[in-house]
Amino acid sequence: MDFKLLGERVTALRKEKGISQKQIAEDLHISRATLSSFENGGSVDIGCKKVMAILDYFGYEIAIKEQSRFPTFEELRDE
Repeated sequence: MDFKLLGERVTALRKEKGISQKQIAEDLHISRATLSSFENGGSVDIGCKKVMAILDYFGYEIAIKEQSRFPTFEELRDE
């Protein structure tokens, strides 16, 4: 998964839960502009700690997995 797709997924989670960027930014003590840039794929230097905090906010975490030559079911479904 690339950074742009990760930002898109965070946007989808946020909208699914009906939470504004402003609310997340205030809760996590980050700027709304940083969050917006991340969601739009514009900020690749957001920092791992902030990304992990954003994912944790929604109850998700980063996982390391071995790369595969073949797409997963979820990747095929999302295309």
